Amino acid sequence: SIIIHWYKQKEGEAPERLLFFSGRKVTVESGFQANRYIVEGNSVQKQCVLTIKDVIPDDAATYYCAYWDPHLGGYLVFGSGTKLIVSEKASSPPANSEILKKKHENQTTYVCLIEKFYPEVIRVTWTDDEKEVTDNVVKGDTWQSTKGDEYSIASWLTVPAENKDKKYYCKYEHEEKQASLSVQDSVKTASQEEECIAVFNRGNLILFCLIFVTDQLMHRTAYLVYIILLLKSSMYYLILLFFIYK
Repeated sequence: SIIIHWYKQKEGEAPERLLFFSGRKVTVESGFQANRYIVEGNSVQKQCVLTIKDVIPDDAATYYCAYWDPHLGGYLVFGSGTKLIVSEKASSPPANSEILKKKHENQTTYVCLIEKFYPEVIRVTWTDDEKEVTDNVVKGDTWQSTKGDEYSIASWLTVPAENKDKKYYCKYEHEEKQASLSVQDSVKTASQEEECIAVFNRGNLILFCLIFVTDQLMHRTAYLVYIILLLKSSMYYLILLFFIYK
């Protein structure tokens, strides 16, 4: 009675169901070529694997699996999605990665900067000696270099002063490389100057903070982008502009 659904969502479009898998039988929705999709389920390992044959540019999208069990209230539980990029450009691992440290009053912020990789899909996590750390962790969005199809990303972890001697690691997983950076081995102390700009996009006001990171050897602009404010109407946007320019 358990059914696994697979959805396809192209950028800027609503998700559409690609197929569903039940009782080891695959039902592909009309409009899709059934012979290109293979679904395998393993109830012991609790896995359902979707394979797409002969990938074409139109396959580029984010794919979601959704689990449905009528005994659990009939709700669909979605996965976080897997982004598929179809490109003629060869993938390349990060060319540089480092951790920057900034002390402020009774806390320390570690910034994990990972640069110049392709494609832009990458997973970044923080761990200590025991488990993954999720509290006080902010992950920025990837940004594209102005000189080519290379991407960079930053993630930062803030810890209280009493944890200054604790070991933390920044781990990243890219299709070309996986690595773990220790704050003790790869940290640099950074000086910072902050500048904030407001961007109005699609009816939303988003305030971005860009932190310009410098050290004694080089000047590098690290876009540590995080959303401080999100207003969902142009009325709020006008009110904010009024106070800014008043």
